[in-house]
Amino acid sequence: MSFIKCLQLPLRKEEAASLKLGEIVNVSGKIFTGRSRFHIRAIESNILPPIDFASVNCFFHVGPVMKKDGEEWKIVSIEPTSSIRFERYGADVIRKLNLRTIIGKTTMGRRTAEALRETGGVYLSKIGLCGNMLGTQVKKVHDVFFLEELGKTEACWVMEVENFGPFFVAIDSNGRSYFEDMNAEVSDRMKKVNEMLGIPSEYAYTKVNPD
Repeated sequence: MSFIKCLQLPLRKEEAASLKLGEIVNVSGKIFTGRSRFHIRAIESNILPPIDFASVNCFFHVGPVMKKDGEEWKIVSIEPTSSIRFERYGADVIRKLNLRTIIGKTTMGRRTAEALRETGGVYLSKIGLCGNMLGTQVKKVHDVFFLEELGKTEACWVMEVENFGPFFVAIDSNGRSYFEDMNAEVSDRMKKVNEMLGIPSEYAYTKVNPD
């Protein structure tokens, strides 16, 4: 799989700037995890784990399945969760922590894209590898924060990963979104398809579960 670009964390601004939309990458280095409670507490209550975010600068949107093996924590599964759920707080967290790498699933919105443009960061989205396989790429669990308050799923875990992925660049450091570009292209092609099939421009498709 030599076509996959290998990124070393923390990601340098120059390297982030070189990444192109749709480019396939994996990452090696330290990451930290968080879900809804991390975002809410960080922004609404200014509660943050004691992490050096300059050196651990990759935020993974995940609630891992963990088990204790003696004195060590082990990964059972580490399937990323849908990042669009965090759009309300995502941009504020990026700016607050000066994040350069976000990893999640599917897409994020315009506010997050603008924040990444400001920090020179990128958003990486999952490509169909199951969480059990991703778990084998975690080399060490270094620490966990807020375990008692939030439980294993919502806690903040600090992990070291190696050749972790693959992911693809879904938002680049210029704030361009792969999914926005794709939707615009699909919309443009649909007009041509409708013309080819003789469907009038004013035709409205039936809405499913309309508001």
